[in-house]
Amino acid sequence: QVQLVESGGGLVQPGGSLTLSCAGSGNLFTFYTLAWVRQAPGKQRELVASISNTHNANYAEAVRGRFTISRDNAKNTLLLQMNSLKPEDTAVYYCGVQSLSTWGQGTQVTVST
Repeated sequence: QVQLVESGGGLVQPGGSLTLSCAGSGNLFTFYTLAWVRQAPGKQRELVASISNTHNANYAEAVRGRFTISRDNAKNTLLLQMNSLKPEDTAVYYCGVQSLSTWGQGTQVTVST
């Protein structure tokens, strides 16, 4: 059974940093490209970043240069380091596998004064 659990969300001031973690099970961390997506209230879910099983990373234009995605296949862990956060980064963040339409339960990130 595939399971993904996100953690690390919270409230942060503009310009601050957060690191999101995703713990996975099964074979996800061996074979698949993993991704972080986010969904803000009233908006569609959007891709934030993805990373292949060979550690090739891609980023949405809105976060490039501020966010860093990484994975540790041995520990079944996916990370998203978020720096220079902006109010428009406020959303529920989900980790998962796009090709399997498999996602965790999400973690809330709120960027506000």
